[in-house]
Amino acid sequence: MKQIWIPKAGGPEVLRLDQSPDPMPKNGEIRIRVEAVGVNFADIMGRMGVYPDAPAIPFVPGYEVAGTVDQVMPGVTGFQEGDKVLALTRFGGYSDVVCVPHKQAFKRFDWMNAQDGAALLVNYLTAYQMLVVMGSAKPGDKALIHGVGGGVGLAALDICRIIGAEPIGTASAHKHEFLKERGLDVVIDHRQDFGRVALDLTNGRGPQIILDPVGGQLWHKNYRLLAPAGRLICYGISSGVAGKKRSLWHLFKAAVNLRFYTPVRLMSDNKGVLGVNLAHLWEYTDEVRRWMGQIMSWYDEALFRPHIDRAFPFTEAAAAHDYIQERKNIGKVLLIP
Repeated sequence: MKQIWIPKAGGPEVLRLDQSPDPMPKNGEIRIRVEAVGVNFADIMGRMGVYPDAPAIPFVPGYEVAGTVDQVMPGVTGFQEGDKVLALTRFGGYSDVVCVPHKQAFKRFDWMNAQDGAALLVNYLTAYQMLVVMGSAKPGDKALIHGVGGGVGLAALDICRIIGAEPIGTASAHKHEFLKERGLDVVIDHRQDFGRVALDLTNGRGPQIILDPVGGQLWHKNYRLLAPAGRLICYGISSGVAGKKRSLWHLFKAAVNLRFYTPVRLMSDNKGVLGVNLAHLWEYTDEVRRWMGQIMSWYDEALFRPHIDRAFPFTEAAAAHDYIQERKNIGKVLLIP
């Protein structure tokens, strides 16, 4: 099999394509011949050596794949050889063959291609957990989505449209035209004063929900901006990453900007601060499967389609990482074995 390794911490150029023997699945697992792999910012942080959940270097990154089942082991129910699937991987996804517990895999519809399958899992599950499960978004709620042009941001935009919430987004200027065509009426340059715009749009009350993948100083500004009974949902800390390699100075600044919201303060302010990390839900597969069931149902009803910006071959994995870090992508970036 072909695999993309992180042999040492560093810039995109450290990624290495190697050959290894095909893995053998264990009881309760299926083996998948991979056709598409999702690229996520967690992979980039792992490559830089700043992702706390990553295995010790060297390791193979990757959280999501789509392909075809070619082997089924005892203890597996609901799958057979030849099934078209998408699956969550606990690292190791940058491979053209993977073995996963069968509860981490989902059958694809006949009309769902592998690229759509690989683009669904991490982005749409994260957005669903934030907006529906923890954010309790309802029709008419104003939802401020930072980084709305990225994979999770576009997924959140789609889910807002489906449930009737009213999104406001921040994004780089070159993404604005696409986002408006996608149905986002209000999009703000991420370098501008988004708080003033959000207050104007909400008659001075602020949004009910704010999705924040940046962290640092933005946490404080977002918290102050929330409407009464509003929820700040944190799902990343990209402010701790600058450039293509690890920066101890930026990590230090991110740590210094951490704040603790005590129960007393939250009660006094009538606000909530929530955290989301899909990678910490491996022991709750039944719950995640329920969420994915709803997402697949929406896909089946043609209520959304993931937007895939670019698909890079395995040989250009470094270019895929560079593309995301340069903020060029609108939506999902994939790797193709």
